[in-house]
Amino acid sequence: MPISLLFEQILNGIVLGSMYALMGGGLALIYGTMRILNFAHGEFFMLGGFFVFFLFAGAHITPFLAVPIAVLAAAAIAAGIQRSTLAILQRRDGWLFATIAATLGISIILQNVALLLWGERFQSVPYYIEGTLAVGDIRMAYQRLLILAVALCSLALVGLVLRYTRFGLAVRATAQDQEAAKVMGISTERINTATFAMGAGLAALAATMLAPLIAVNPWMGLPLLLKAFVVVVLGGLGSFKGAILGGILLGVIEAVGMSMTSAEWRDVISYSVLIAVIWLRPWGLFGVKER
Repeated sequence: MPISLLFEQILNGIVLGSMYALMGGGLALIYGTMRILNFAHGEFFMLGGFFVFFLFAGAHITPFLAVPIAVLAAAAIAAGIQRSTLAILQRRDGWLFATIAATLGISIILQNVALLLWGERFQSVPYYIEGTLAVGDIRMAYQRLLILAVALCSLALVGLVLRYTRFGLAVRATAQDQEAAKVMGISTERINTATFAMGAGLAALAATMLAPLIAVNPWMGLPLLLKAFVVVVLGGLGSFKGAILGGILLGVIEAVGMSMTSAEWRDVISYSVLIAVIWLRPWGLFGVKER
């Protein structure tokens, strides 16, 4: 394989991995704070895709407005769902299984609502930026560079918020011990709602960026949800930083692996990595082993 082609595939893998990082980061944030495996995470991705389709391709609103509106709309829906279902279930004994069942049910409901409202047709979204950047033999579409820039800036912003703001301190305290956080005066229910909305917003952002490259449809969330679970396990369950690094690593492995085999082997490569990590390092590549 020529070096230029290998380098191009690595760049494509980083772009794809940044989307995995957005999905996995949101999932890890929710699990790390609330201890809930959100099986409806893919449907918030789907909602982000449909919202940006109607705003940009339908209403012809500039993507610089359509994308944040779509993300905020999906996050608001997620916050409402969390307050009306998961928050109530978490007050009861034995809520762990109940929340898993609830998120599975929410996933099915959102899929069928999307199917009822918008039909089963696959919709396409135009590129936000046309053109290709060429550096020697390496070519990269401006749309893909935009995806990478938006993903990295968004993840960096979330990381800074979690590390340096009072809200981030409250999130970290809630993730460490919810009961102790309540004693210290932190409204853990509000933190849980905000964290759930933030995680869903990251998933919706991934969809708005990927929408010009993939078909928007009611079932588009499931493949990305499965990859997000791979990323979370790869990076370390509940680790936001690990999910980011795991997502980019998985994207590069997929891209290079497909260039050596074929596109049909993408999922085989991903789940082989998942099995290897569970077997050799079950706490994740970037996680910490519990004692």
